[in-house]
Amino acid sequence: MAHYLFNFVKGDAAKGRAQREQAAGFLRVRMWGIDAGERHRNALTAGDLILIYLAAPQREFIGRAELASAVHDWTPSEAQVYPGESPSGVLLADVEEWDPPVPIDAVLSQIAPAEGARADFEARVLRVTPNEYETTLAVAAGRAPSTD
Repeated sequence: MAHYLFNFVKGDAAKGRAQREQAAGFLRVRMWGIDAGERHRNALTAGDLILIYLAAPQREFIGRAELASAVHDWTPSEAQVYPGESPSGVLLADVEEWDPPVPIDAVLSQIAPAEGARADFEARVLRVTPNEYETTLAVAAGRAPSTD
């Protein structure tokens, strides 16, 4: 099982739709588009855990999920439901949408600088450490991360 961050950038939002509204729509249909040239595309597999992040200007986490599938071209029935434009992606399970969202600064303040976590990145799919993942969940839950 690997841990990833799915980075939703402002340019991904359909014209006229708010960034958070569109990303939340993907969570609600339990589908996330992954384009052909995306880094880590071929590594994503069912059981991997993901964080959903809205890039600048929001810079906040809006949820988490477990991957229910590897990346695949949408089936005809999936393509009818998927609210985005990507022809392929992953199915999501165990989806949690966070309201209020979790600001990245609240997470970064809990992570050692040596881990290299930061708020801004270009990639749409990033591998994160188990500690970064668990720290984000802990901040979202409003409790301090464990030090096991």
